[in-house]
Amino acid sequence: MSPTPASAGPTGPTREPAGPPPRTASRSRRRTPVTDPGTIPAVALAVAAVAAQIAYPLAHGSARDVVTVLVVALLAAACLAHAVAHRGAAWAAGMFVISAGVGFASEVAGTATGYPYGCYAYATDRLGPALFDVPLVVPLAWTAGLYPVWCVATRLTPRPTTRIAAATIGMVGWDLYLDPQMVADGQWTWCHGSGLPGLTHIPLSNYAGWLVVAAVMATALTALDRVTRQPRGGDAVPLALFLWTWLGSALAHTVFLDAPELRWSAVYGFIVMGLLGIPLLLSLLRDRRAHRDLRRRAGTPPDL
Repeated sequence: MSPTPASAGPTGPTREPAGPPPRTASRSRRRTPVTDPGTIPAVALAVAAVAAQIAYPLAHGSARDVVTVLVVALLAAACLAHAVAHRGAAWAAGMFVISAGVGFASEVAGTATGYPYGCYAYATDRLGPALFDVPLVVPLAWTAGLYPVWCVATRLTPRPTTRIAAATIGMVGWDLYLDPQMVADGQWTWCHGSGLPGLTHIPLSNYAGWLVVAAVMATALTALDRVTRQPRGGDAVPLALFLWTWLGSALAHTVFLDAPELRWSAVYGFIVMGLLGIPLLLSLLRDRRAHRDLRRRAGTPPDL
């Protein structure tokens, strides 16, 4: 049997030259990081989380408390779903223990002793059930914050020490949004002030504590990376969540939320998270240009 299609001609069967499959067919089979079946649950959860965050300024009273819990739970679920799909269940479980476990332990120590963050207390019966005076949703917030920051740091630098430093800075930047917003909403209160200009009600010890705890988490994730397999597929979902948090929080604190001190947190959070956000945007733009150049040299139509 002929390996190539044949057609009848005046002198008998003639072979038609084999050629590449139609480009439309190859394009229809192409998967993007977002349409990969393993990524779809993470995408769906991330979209739901963003929708809940958009609803946050519109909610008030107990409804806002429900939205707050929903946002944290959806973000943490999106991070875990993506980690399982792209880094494996063992890595995802380790990341959850590191983020939620270390985060919860630090919160219990913080509320009981004032270390490492300073003296503070959570509101009662606002964020659901609590253990040792710490709402159980709070450890999930550590997972929701750490995973996107870690994925950005991993993209930006292969060096472990630099990656730890970048992740630590990114987490502190995230808290510069988180803490003022939650304090303004009454979710927790600080005993003493002496903080940043415009945010004097939140002590500087809070950010020092975040530096320490985030560095511990990032160091542990570096060790976890050494003993588990390398990630497969892309990190589009956590990178998008990072950019949404960085830029969306700045917009929300400036325009959509009422507390005047949030105008200050918009500036602080934008600057510190931007230490990772700006290099990330530049990296994404470089990759997009390189991808277009590669397709142009290959004679492939550009992506729509």
